[in-house]
Amino acid sequence: MKLSEVQKQVRQLGDKAIAKHSQRFFKTGRGDYGEGDKFLGIRVPVLRKQAQLYKDVPFEVVSELLYSEYHEERLLSLLILVLQYAKGNAKQQQAIYRFYVKHAKFVNNWDLVDTSAEHIVGAYLFNRSRKPLYRLARSKLLWERRIAIMSTYHYIKKNEFEETLNLAEILHQDPEDLIQKAVGWMLREVGKRQLDMEEKFLKQHYHKMPRTMLRYAIEKFPQKKRKAYLSGTIDLNFRVSGDAK
Repeated sequence: MKLSEVQKQVRQLGDKAIAKHSQRFFKTGRGDYGEGDKFLGIRVPVLRKQAQLYKDVPFEVVSELLYSEYHEERLLSLLILVLQYAKGNAKQQQAIYRFYVKHAKFVNNWDLVDTSAEHIVGAYLFNRSRKPLYRLARSKLLWERRIAIMSTYHYIKKNEFEETLNLAEILHQDPEDLIQKAVGWMLREVGKRQLDMEEKFLKQHYHKMPRTMLRYAIEKFPQKKRKAYLSGTIDLNFRVSGDAK
């Protein structure tokens, strides 16, 4: 199947009203993180079904989709790559990983990162050196930094938290809202599985963390503890000041 054939079939699924809403939702205005992005107006569940239909399309065609000016076609490319990575042999997985990292500038919105990073970058580096994550975390490109922290979701789900906490250390004062949310989210996921580890990190950094990041990290805490963190009155033993042990 040729790229033009895939695009023709996919674009028939577009809806102008949905596209208009998506352009607002994904902040495509001047100066916004998604400035200039274009939408066809296709819902994610529909794209996931399309990904299943096209999962056996040659890598060369799928990779070309990632260069599309349309958000949904880039997302479709990534959804297919995730499926191909999961079923691929070692050589195919390496090719997908290398392509993904090399072309990270096209993985250029939070949903594109969040649906792919853990399944490709996180999975590929699981039994390898994770140094590439630290390079990504220090990148000037917003999307590479988000890829770094979101890739660690793969490890969190396997009850490995060191990489998440190390990268959170690097990113805990990041000025970008989308990084603050991602770091806070991953810290919260660590806390769901090992609360002591999350709170040890928070004890060291909560007073310097952006409020957005902190709010995401403590979202599931009891109300009294959330207020204590936000007001800076949490004690060194992670108890609300004045509480009995």
